[in-house]
Amino acid sequence: MDSLLRLLLRFIVVPLGVLVGMFATMIVVLIGYWQLGDRLADFTDAEASAMVELFATGAFGVILVVGCMWIVAAIGILFSEGFGIRSWIFHAANGAISAWIGSQIFAPYSDSPIPFDGVTYVLAAGLAGGLSYWLVAGWSAGFWKPVFATPQLPPPAPIVPAPVQPVIVTPRQPVVVLPSHPVVTAPAQPVASPPPAAPATPPTLPPAI
Repeated sequence: MDSLLRLLLRFIVVPLGVLVGMFATMIVVLIGYWQLGDRLADFTDAEASAMVELFATGAFGVILVVGCMWIVAAIGILFSEGFGIRSWIFHAANGAISAWIGSQIFAPYSDSPIPFDGVTYVLAAGLAGGLSYWLVAGWSAGFWKPVFATPQLPPPAPIVPAPVQPVIVTPRQPVVVLPSHPVVTAPAQPVASPPPAAPATPPTLPPAI
């Protein structure tokens, strides 16, 4: 549903961007190559009608050149819409190249003996037109490509459980309980006391003479 709405919106935004780009292209040609400001500042009231006729005729020729330029630029616009190219460099280069090709297909002064020396202004007008188109419609080219898309975070890595080490149960040895024997204690022997000491006999003195 969102893609369908963006596609319908492109049918409004792209023609609007082309009109803004054509207007910017014509402004650069009128002010840069024709030097419109200097000419309007120098003419008198008597030359007003001739000046209006001159600009009307010249504007018609400029519209043809600009229209031819944007017909060529439509190839680049369709390419950018199909592949979602939103680079300002692409659209500026598309405008400059298309302006040069348009001026070669429909030369504004092909019958004039004076060679046309406004290639610089043509390229400048194409750059201005391409940048103006990018500001309106080129920065969001591609209906299938969301403009303000939130960055998609990578999915979390699956949690791999740690391998369970097998528990090896060794069989227990049976415990042999020996029958307990009663402890026979020997009767206590009486302790013999030492014999009493004999009384000491006094020494016998010899008889007196």
